Amino acid sequence: MSPERVVRAHRPDANVSATMTRFQALPGFRDFYPDEMAVRNAIFSAWRDVARRYGFAEVDGPPLEPLDLFVAKSGPEIVQQLYAFTDKGEREVALRAEMTPTLARMVGARAGGLRKPVKWFSIPQLFRYERAQRGRLREHFQLNCDIVGERRVGADAELLALAIDVLRALGLGPDDVVARVSSRALLAALMVDAGVPTDRLPLVYNIVDKLERDGRDSVADRLRKEAELDPGPILAPFEAPDLDGVRRYATGDDAEAALNDVAELFDRLDAMGLGGFLRFDLSIVRGLAYYTGVVWELFDRRGELRAIAGGGRYDRLLGELAGADLPALGFGMGDVVLTELLRDRGRLPHTDAGVEWFLVAVHADQVAPLLELAHRLRDSGASVEYEFAEGSVGKQFKAAGARGARRVAVLGPDEVAAGEVTVRDMATGEEARVPMAELGG
Repeated sequence: MSPERVVRAHRPDANVSATMTRFQALPGFRDFYPDEMAVRNAIFSAWRDVARRYGFAEVDGPPLEPLDLFVAKSGPEIVQQLYAFTDKGEREVALRAEMTPTLARMVGARAGGLRKPVKWFSIPQLFRYERAQRGRLREHFQLNCDIVGERRVGADAELLALAIDVLRALGLGPDDVVARVSSRALLAALMVDAGVPTDRLPLVYNIVDKLERDGRDSVADRLRKEAELDPGPILAPFEAPDLDGVRRYATGDDAEAALNDVAELFDRLDAMGLGGFLRFDLSIVRGLAYYTGVVWELFDRRGELRAIAGGGRYDRLLGELAGADLPALGFGMGDVVLTELLRDRGRLPHTDAGVEWFLVAVHADQVAPLLELAHRLRDSGASVEYEFAEGSVGKQFKAAGARGARRVAVLGPDEVAAGEVTVRDMATGEEARVPMAELGG
C-alpha cells in the first residue's frame, strides 16, 4: 500500500467519529471523571492513612497471576468467575479476583526472612466475571489488610479496629455501621457438639449461612433433606440472644476456648472505645472454607446494602498455598459498597477543591513575569492556573471563578514595575498589593 493510501485509510472521517461516540465502558466497569476520581482518591487516602497509623506497610502484586493459584485456593469452580485465558506463552492465567492468593505467594517466597508479625496492606484492582448489580461490579478496588505470624486474638481485635477506624475516618459512626462478629472455630465446635459429623460440616456451613436470607424454616428444611440431620440442636445456638446465651450450648472444651476468644475480642474493642460498633452474630459464617477462627462482616445499620467489608482468621491457608506454616488473618473492604453508603448518608468527600492561585496578565508584556511567578508558586507546592491565550482582564477573572480559584494575582504594568501583584481574595473580594518576592518563597 502506498504512503498516500495509508494516510487516507487512517484519516478520521464522519463515519469513524460517529462510531467512536457509540463506544462505552464494558458492563460492570467504570470511568472515573474528575469528581469520581476525587472521591476515589479520598477513600484511598483514608485507607492508607489509617493503615499507616496501625503500622501496616503497603505492598502490591501483579494483576495477572497463574490460574492454578486461584484454583488451588478456591477449587476449579472458581474459573467460571474469573477473567481467565491462555496467554501468548501458552500459560493459563487469570486477572486477580482477590489478593489473598498473591499475598500467600509473596509471603511464602520470603517467609524465613520476614519479621513477624507481618502487617501488610494493599489496594488492588480486582476483577470477577459475574452479573453486575448494585454493590457488585466486574471490577472494584479493595483495601486488603493482613497480619501473618500471630496466633493471639489481640491481632483479630487489631484488624477489626482498623476496619472500623477507616469508616470513622470517612465520617461514619455506630449509628451508620455495625460489625457482626462470629467465629468459625466456635461454630464448628457447636455443630460437632450438636451431632454434626465432621465430614458434613462444610454442607451445614453452607446451609446455615443462608439463615438471614432464607429464614429458619427454609434452613431447617434443607438441614433435614440435604444434610439428613435434626435441625433443632443445630439451630438452637443461633437463636441465643447474645454471646452469654450461646455459652449454655458450649459443652466441649473447643467451644469454650472459641467463646473466650470472641469475648476477649469484644473486651479489647470496648477498651478502644469501639464497642458500640459490635454485635455478636453466630450466623456470620463467611462462605469461604479456609476460615478457622474469628470472622466478621461490616454492614450498614439499615441493612440496605451488601457487606462493606469482611474478614477473619485463616491459619492453615498459607501452608496449603505456599508451604509457609504461619497463622494469618485479614480482611477486604471494597470501594463500591463503601461509596454507595457514603453517598446514601451524605458523607461523600468534598470534591470541588479549586485552585489556590489564578494569575492574570493585564497585557502581553506581563506574560513572562506571570510565568516566572507561576513556576515559583508551583515549586512551593501551590496549585496555579492561568489562561493560555491573551484575553481581557474580565475574561480572565471569569475563568478564575470557573476554576474555583481562591485567590487571583493580577500582574499589570504598574505592579510589575514595582515588583508587586494585586491579590484578590475571591471569597471576600478584598484586594491588597503584595510584593512579588513574598509569594512562593
